[in-house]
Amino acid sequence: MHYPDISPRGACAVQPNRTDALSNCFATSYTGIIAFMAVATEGSFARAGERLGIGRSAVSRSVQKLEEQLSTRLFLRTTRTTSLTREGERFFENCNLGVTHIMGAMNDMLDLRQGPPRGMLRVNAPMGFGRKVVAPLLLQFSEIYPDIAVELVLDDRPADFAGDQVDVAFRDGYIEDSSIIAKQLIPMQMVLCASRAYAERRGLPDSLEALAQHDCINRRFSGGRVAEWEFRVDGQPRKHVPTARLTYNDADLVLDAVRDGRGIAQLPLHQVADDLARGTLVTLLDRHAPGDRGHYICYLCRQHLPARIRVFIDFMTEEIRAAESASAMSAASAASAVTATARANTRVAAHIAPRHAEPMAA
Repeated sequence: MHYPDISPRGACAVQPNRTDALSNCFATSYTGIIAFMAVATEGSFARAGERLGIGRSAVSRSVQKLEEQLSTRLFLRTTRTTSLTREGERFFENCNLGVTHIMGAMNDMLDLRQGPPRGMLRVNAPMGFGRKVVAPLLLQFSEIYPDIAVELVLDDRPADFAGDQVDVAFRDGYIEDSSIIAKQLIPMQMVLCASRAYAERRGLPDSLEALAQHDCINRRFSGGRVAEWEFRVDGQPRKHVPTARLTYNDADLVLDAVRDGRGIAQLPLHQVADDLARGTLVTLLDRHAPGDRGHYICYLCRQHLPARIRVFIDFMTEEIRAAESASAMSAASAASAVTATARANTRVAAHIAPRHAEPMAA
């Protein structure tokens, strides 16, 4: 992109350390130029004031200050007429196109924020949540706002808002970046789960240490980081990276392997709620379940949000929360299933002795 040369000319260009250098170098005010353009167009200070919504005297002072800053007389004034000097005509011709572009740019920015939503919107979301929740809603959003072009990027790494020019990002878990505005959409509870077939075949671990004797299924994120399983022990959070028999870079593949009886995995409750309600999956070690995290919609600034970003945030917040409320019965069933499977797991464990291992490092 080519940018115009706005370097100041003259003595001020060699005084960069003065605190008022910028105002001195560019002393000609934009308001003065607007007042000048209005008078030149209307041919009268009074009519220019009416056009700008200010008094005649305010217009006159702005033009007079502009003439002083330029050391140039721009208008010939008499009691009955106002006309441009030759210098004024030249200044008007040079300013006309520039002011038109500036006003157009300002009106365009105001329109983006206050007018009908339009333009390009770049959205970042984690793979699992993005595929299951965000992507289907984008189809509805596009029907409602056809003038907004949306690009969805699925990536488990935290979004680089500036580097990747991301407008809105969805994130799971804990948001530690204080520069980001994070609005929680719905809570996110992680559960340790296995298929009922696996539980009957291998038994279930009765302690965190016993996990080492079981087939664990884990996930590797886009950046190469392996997922840490989260627990609570004696009220304190504990993280653990299991020795996994299977590792996938996609949460859906992890769930497929769990359903197929290949092992134990830690997954979001919303992802396995239906399986728990049907009884095809069971949870384990519920007494060590971690605290609630959350699904968040994130953006950089509360103020001056363009209309396209504002309506997207409002739409997604409303739809995702509504879907969460609508699935309250399913969620309640899943929660009941979590409690019920804890009792069922005890019965399973009574018939199938679990294997133990050395204590797991904290």
